[in-house]
Amino acid sequence: MTSAARDPCATITVRPHEDPRPYHRARRFWRWVLRVVGLRVLARVERVEGLEHVPAQGPAIVYYNHIAFTDPIILLGYLPLATTPLGKVEAFHYPLIGRLPRWWGAIPVHRGETDKRAIRLTLAALAAGEIVLIAPEGTRNPALQRAKPGLAYFALRCDAPLIPAAVDGTEGYPTLPILPRWWREPRARIRFGRPFRLRGPRRAPTPVLQDMTDEAMYILADLLPPERRGVYAQGRPAQWRYVEWL
Repeated sequence: MTSAARDPCATITVRPHEDPRPYHRARRFWRWVLRVVGLRVLARVERVEGLEHVPAQGPAIVYYNHIAFTDPIILLGYLPLATTPLGKVEAFHYPLIGRLPRWWGAIPVHRGETDKRAIRLTLAALAAGEIVLIAPEGTRNPALQRAKPGLAYFALRCDAPLIPAAVDGTEGYPTLPILPRWWREPRARIRFGRPFRLRGPRRAPTPVLQDMTDEAMYILADLLPPERRGVYAQGRPAQWRYVEWL
């Protein structure tokens, strides 16, 4: 068996300007900032469960439901340094806070189109052994909306395990201790689920990729309270067709 057959990411060439690993030193500082400032001043985290399911490095994909602006910031405060998040390109141009994704080495995504550069950078990050952080819905919603099939595409392309991260209680963040939201319930809660792989043809057509992504989203929905499950509240398959638990 060839190395490419054992490791599909081996066929991906990581060019120097695409390699996220040089950002690790800066990430060490910025994660300290997130933990000291972001998780103590801008948001109150009540509990984080299931961190034992998150590997120290990739290739792997952590995917989450996106409720509030602070969700990926909170997640990055707990995930390993070898985590590259995807974010909408508009966030890179926000005043002040827009510098953070640049300093972290996040991947900007142009929504509503096939962003070939973002696809290439995401595959390069996985090939470099990174954990990629993805919000499959592509936008913020209080309850789950239909996810984009790109989640399954990346998982299959690099045979990367998927780890669901259920986010709850982040409405109204960021805030400050002097503001009423800081003292009100609910507080932020994060729950990481059991890892799994998607099994299917590596060059699956888009309808199959969508079916695979939907199965992954049902797994995420199982970790969320009923009011957060949205379009994945019903229709959960009795048996998984594409999921292989790890």
